[in-house]
Amino acid sequence: MTTSTDTPPVDLIDVLLEQHARAEELFRAVSAQQGDLRREALRELIQLLSVHETAEEELVHPLARHNIDAGDEVVEARLAEEHDAKELLKRVAETDPDSASFDRAFDALRLAVLMHATREERYEFPQLRHHVSGARLMALGPALRAAQKLAPTRPHPGAESATANMALGLPLALVDKARDLFRSALKDTEEK
Repeated sequence: MTTSTDTPPVDLIDVLLEQHARAEELFRAVSAQQGDLRREALRELIQLLSVHETAEEELVHPLARHNIDAGDEVVEARLAEEHDAKELLKRVAETDPDSASFDRAFDALRLAVLMHATREERYEFPQLRHHVSGARLMALGPALRAAQKLAPTRPHPGAESATANMALGLPLALVDKARDLFRSALKDTEEK
């Protein structure tokens, strides 16, 4: 039974498109903000991109590899882009948002991520909709969200395959989530 507060079910592609749109919003927010507001938008962007890419590598790309035309080539190209974006994301995450070098690194990241998202939306997602049943895509929407809850919240270049994510993802996620909790607790004590 659906109530007015329930959200309608969304399929795998819808979840990914929502997250692409949210990433674009966060890129604009980081560019427009300064100080703590910029840091908070950047923290959210780093977390979103990290969990998004990990879950794509675990679920979306294996699905595409086996179900779309030229699946291996399409997926290998996306994985190379994701590796490059993770390298840039790591550099941005390690750079003070108020430093002179931040804007240059951030602009390179934004360009890489938006180009990657455009290629997924053009070459991967339409073929998935065409070759994979709607019921399967619908079932994978919640599976993607569940995978993201277990994904690392920071970039880890070099873990772009489903196998690497399965082997390294949970330990890295635990370390990242412990770090997130520590930073949150530290921030709470500083505010008091």
